[in-house]
Amino acid sequence: MIPVPYRVRSRRPDRADTVTLTLDPVEGAAPPFLPGQFTMLYAPGVGEIPISISGHARAGGYVQTVRAVGAVSRALCRTRRGEIIGVRGPFGTHWDLGLAHGLDVVVAAGGLGLAPLRPVVRHLAAHGSRFGRITLLVGSRTPSTVIYPRELARWARDFDVLVTVDHPDRAWRGPTGLITKLVGRAVFDPARTYAFVCGPEIMMRATASLLADRGVRPGRIALSLERNMKCGIGRCGHCQLGPLFTCADGPVVTYDMAAPLLEVRQL
Repeated sequence: MIPVPYRVRSRRPDRADTVTLTLDPVEGAAPPFLPGQFTMLYAPGVGEIPISISGHARAGGYVQTVRAVGAVSRALCRTRRGEIIGVRGPFGTHWDLGLAHGLDVVVAAGGLGLAPLRPVVRHLAAHGSRFGRITLLVGSRTPSTVIYPRELARWARDFDVLVTVDHPDRAWRGPTGLITKLVGRAVFDPARTYAFVCGPEIMMRATASLLADRGVRPGRIALSLERNMKCGIGRCGHCQLGPLFTCADGPVVTYDMAAPLLEVRQL
């Protein structure tokens, strides 16, 4: 429950309200993490929030992408290189890539949902021979809010990458509309497909439902749940969702488990 000091090694603005921080432990080594896990990031004097880990830092720390939506996230986004913040974790369940070996893979990311899926996509790009056909579907509000555009361009050399935006500008030449429109365009064998889905809940519900309608087994559709986490270790109860504590039993769960729980409103 005590945050460990980490130093901000670098700060990269990704869009107007989003930055990617590279964090190194001040002392010792950062605990290893698995794709899909999160940490509790503490902005000194402000508070802490859960943020998914979006990658390994070269020196052994964490890469985490933060969007400024509240007091804590705004404070984290304002941090500069060399400043100290607190980190607890990693916590939670993970994207199990081993379950997708030998299968077609669909990765669907809505908005900032690409951040927790970034380690998955990077693994797929590095070890593509272990999987069947790989498809990455990305949805964003506008072209300017698409995160990791350079990496998307690199990944497009290795597998199918489809990006859609809700509100195109004059220069946009790609698909427009919701990410659910891309599900019908994706090429995969439903009987031999594993899917990883992350984004706003309404997007995950709709995308997972469409994948299941196409024949993908609900147990092979993994989602990342988001609730109001406080402790990160299943003690406080703030993130309870039905029988689950999303910080400890999630955030990554399969659609067959998540489907009835996604109908529960967060208070």
